Amino acid sequence: MSWKGFSKGVHRAPQQFKQKFNLGEITKDAVFMDAERRFAELETETKKLHDESSRYFKSINDMLDHQIEFAKAVEEIYKPISGRASDPNSFVDDVGNPEGIRACEEYQTLVQELKESLAPELELIQTRIVAPADELMAILKVARKWTVKRDHKQLDYDKERNKLKKLQDKSDRSAKDESALYKTENAYEDATQQYEDLNNLLKLELPQLFEYEREFIQPLFQSFYYMQLNVFYTLHEKMQAIDIGYFDFTRDIEDAFQEKRGDVQAQVEAIPVVKFKTTGQRRPPSKFQSKLALENGRTSSPTGSVPSTRRLTVGSHDTPPPYSPNGDLGRSASTGSSMVAAAKAKPPPPKPKPSRLSGAPAAETVTAIWPYEAQAEGDLTFNTGDVIEIVQRTENVNEWWVGRIGTRQGQFPGNYVELNS
Repeated sequence: MSWKGFSKGVHRAPQQFKQKFNLGEITKDAVFMDAERRFAELETETKKLHDESSRYFKSINDMLDHQIEFAKAVEEIYKPISGRASDPNSFVDDVGNPEGIRACEEYQTLVQELKESLAPELELIQTRIVAPADELMAILKVARKWTVKRDHKQLDYDKERNKLKKLQDKSDRSAKDESALYKTENAYEDATQQYEDLNNLLKLELPQLFEYEREFIQPLFQSFYYMQLNVFYTLHEKMQAIDIGYFDFTRDIEDAFQEKRGDVQAQVEAIPVVKFKTTGQRRPPSKFQSKLALENGRTSSPTGSVPSTRRLTVGSHDTPPPYSPNGDLGRSASTGSSMVAAAKAKPPPPKPKPSRLSGAPAAETVTAIWPYEAQAEGDLTFNTGDVIEIVQRTENVNEWWVGRIGTRQGQFPGNYVELNS
């Protein structure tokens, strides 16, 4: 923006503020306001026409490109992983699906030919729809500059009119006021002339622009309709003429799919590697842990104090042993606890607690601090905050305990709960 334009903007700012908040006398021309509203709609719709026709052109090309890439991906799946030592069948010549590979190659060739056939039709969309829309947008951009200039002249007109009225309404005018009144009258006449010229010009020519726009849009829309018909007809004709022996179009699509698939889904599901489920097997102890275990005369557990999702399956040989007063209590496998256990002497087993003098013993309970979902038959499912009645437990929280919630009973990890006092 030039310095002249900046200074004009500063002088118009007070009047713009008044016009925005409808303060004072503001010139309003109903005819021009209606024309400007229609002009704004024309700008919006023309840009939408340009954007949507461009997207249509791009979407047809993208669709064909995706079809070719899809066939390439299937072809790669059909091909054997040749020369890989991890695949014992990769060195056999007859591995793979040669018929499927050949069908993918034929399909890629067909779609590529279809893309070349549609190129002239799609080029027409660019030349007859997108390009004219660009030209119309350029025309509207120039017309918008004239409407902006007209709004500026209206601000100048309202400003000079209000200034002149203020001086005319002044009862005691000095010589300085008379001189200012004379200058303001000249400025008002000049502003009035410029505003009315632009305002009348736009009221006359904007309706003509709307009329020409209608004459422009009608053939444009008709051309776009016929172009779409040609695109769809070419797509239908080429795709219907597919003659690839790998495809059987005489049968129902679902029946043909089931026949080709056969029992491959059951075979895949029978492979253990496709099932990811932790079995709870312990990791082999490190050399440091084995050494400490031999020194203390007991085995170390690799399980830390942090709640773990690793579990022991019911009935496996890795099930945690129950607590025995004469047996080993076990310990955590964390580095800090292992070092402390190695440094201290082996503590004596705790003395048995005295039995209650009378009445049945109170049931021991724990509260779940993390939720647990049963992963095998015999597990107990619970949510955070559930109170569980203990049926059997050990002193090691890193082992599996047995508990009951209502009528449900099962085992659960001891480090998922905390004892209630």
